[in-house]
Amino acid sequence: MGERSKPWVMRTYAGHSSAAASNELYRRNLAKGQTGLSVAFDLPTQTGYDSDHPLARGEVGKVGVPIGHIGDMETLFDQIPLGQMNTSMTINATAAWLLALYVAAAERQGATPAQLQGTTQNDILKEYLSRGTYIFPPAPSVRLITDIIAYTVKHIPKWNPTNICSYHLQEAGATPTQELAYALSTSIAILDAVRDSGQIGADDFEQVAGRISFFVNAGIRFIEECCKMRAFTQLWDKLTRERYEVQSEEMRRFRYGVQVNSLGLTEAQPENNVQRIVLEMLGITLSKNARARALQLPAWNEALGLPRPWDQQWALRMQQVLAFETDLLEYGDIFDGSPVIAAKVKALVDGAEQEMARVQEQGGMVQAIESGYVKRQLVSSHTDRMRAIERGDLKIVGLNCYKETEASPLTGGVDSGILKVDPRAEREQIERLNAFRAKRNHSEVKAALATLAETGRSGANIMPASILCAHAGVTTGEWSQTLRDIFGEYRAPTGIDIPANDDTRSAKVIAIRSQVAQTGIELGRPLRLLIGKPGLDGHSNGAEQIAVKGRDVGFEIVYEGIRLTAEQIAKAALEEGVHLIGLSVLSGSHIEMVEDVFNQLEQVGLKGLPVVIGGIIPESDAQLLKERGIAAVYTPKDIDMNGIMVDILNLIRKANDLKPVDLA
Repeated sequence: MGERSKPWVMRTYAGHSSAAASNELYRRNLAKGQTGLSVAFDLPTQTGYDSDHPLARGEVGKVGVPIGHIGDMETLFDQIPLGQMNTSMTINATAAWLLALYVAAAERQGATPAQLQGTTQNDILKEYLSRGTYIFPPAPSVRLITDIIAYTVKHIPKWNPTNICSYHLQEAGATPTQELAYALSTSIAILDAVRDSGQIGADDFEQVAGRISFFVNAGIRFIEECCKMRAFTQLWDKLTRERYEVQSEEMRRFRYGVQVNSLGLTEAQPENNVQRIVLEMLGITLSKNARARALQLPAWNEALGLPRPWDQQWALRMQQVLAFETDLLEYGDIFDGSPVIAAKVKALVDGAEQEMARVQEQGGMVQAIESGYVKRQLVSSHTDRMRAIERGDLKIVGLNCYKETEASPLTGGVDSGILKVDPRAEREQIERLNAFRAKRNHSEVKAALATLAETGRSGANIMPASILCAHAGVTTGEWSQTLRDIFGEYRAPTGIDIPANDDTRSAKVIAIRSQVAQTGIELGRPLRLLIGKPGLDGHSNGAEQIAVKGRDVGFEIVYEGIRLTAEQIAKAALEEGVHLIGLSVLSGSHIEMVEDVFNQLEQVGLKGLPVVIGGIIPESDAQLLKERGIAAVYTPKDIDMNGIMVDILNLIRKANDLKPVDLA
């Protein structure tokens, strides 16, 4: 038994309502033994909008904290010394801006940039594949990442300037092999861009490789996940040594943090999520040579809604029990010499290298994203997983097997076991924003934005101009709009144009397809569904799966991807002549989104068109939505895709005075 290892940085992913409320939560968590912060930003902040922008309606403070300017950032970290803190920020498209605000806030505390430690997630490429919080096209997005890396290596040397996120690839359907391949292909795209930019000399390039970190997902198959992390370590060492000639073993070290798999959390029997989280934590801590350097655990109830402080405390205590009560940290790597582990690691390494080669053949990760190749691979893998759950081949306890249950005391009470953001939070944030705008020096703001625009056009590093903007009082929306005007905006491929799988030939699917066709004959034209993603929520997995399934059972599908306004959805419904609209909202803003969509449908003369919705929707909200006219509500516990298709068919028949069909 060797010397006891130092534990990893312990975090919880947190932020909601306002900077002041989130600051209070952070200080409470730190007092409970948390050793780092992980900041969740709301969707307007992540996508570069001020809280009073029309697209921000209903989204302010819902899935994270709204940060509109330097005043908000100072409030967020009030009484938290940034020169001593290790802070991770889940931010991508606006990463340069949020890092600039963080630097400015630290300077106002008296800290220097050289003291700062932490991470900006800043992997924009996976945003085109999963979360959807991108703004600009891939090329300028990679340029911004390059600028952040070059700046931090020179001025903020303890900072991890990008956190390449295989986490969200797994969420989007990636197998372990795909997760390895696409994350490492992303790292190649970013490192090549930094090398080719000329901002970092050859002598300093090792420092670039040494500051690249990864954010990894850990699923329930914890032996496989452990092997995945050992494979990651081997592949990264080989890549940095051979492709980039990094000689220092320390600089080739695989640095990664983890959030265990929120995708695997279930709404059904949510108490089972506790043991899932613990097992997933083991996969990335058991192997010392591939152990996570930072770990954040979701709360047991995140499939239901926002966790309460007590729920986050429970997640933190899981880490503390493992680190301080068990003997885990007293031993070397317990898997060294295992032929079983070695064989699995080799299989993952070989498979990942083959897929990486296919990506490079297309010109690299950016080109493979722009062509839609990677997105199609992920949608296809996710479809396979969902169909396996639907068939019962992949067992999820409480969801598709062992469904008998007692009433849970955890979800009782007035709050239904989750935190609900006060609707006043959005109005109050807008009031604070307007007050901040009114008292700032407008000539300084104008000059700072002019400098930013010139920097964006010239190709110079974006960070100094962004920090200048932060100190001048520029807002998040102003910074983003300035660069939108220069770089433009982007819409990523949807990935739903994948080949039909074997399930399309099942008796049930054939029967549904026959009835869909017959109903189309009765109504005089093929049945058409519009799948809409209103608001800023970019988690599109559910919408994509419904679109693929709908197509497979014979519906014509209208799906234009994420981030649509209610007006755009209503206009598309009218122009495409759809028979039903399916909305997907996972950000907690479903009430506001439905209200806006209904208003727009009425304006275009489609008041009676049936509308269904899917997402993370508490039962109390589901009832309210139905009272307001939503025809059906689906949540993650609804895994019978064929049943959903029959529901949709019968809703269309009902709206057109046809008798329902029975396909039980």
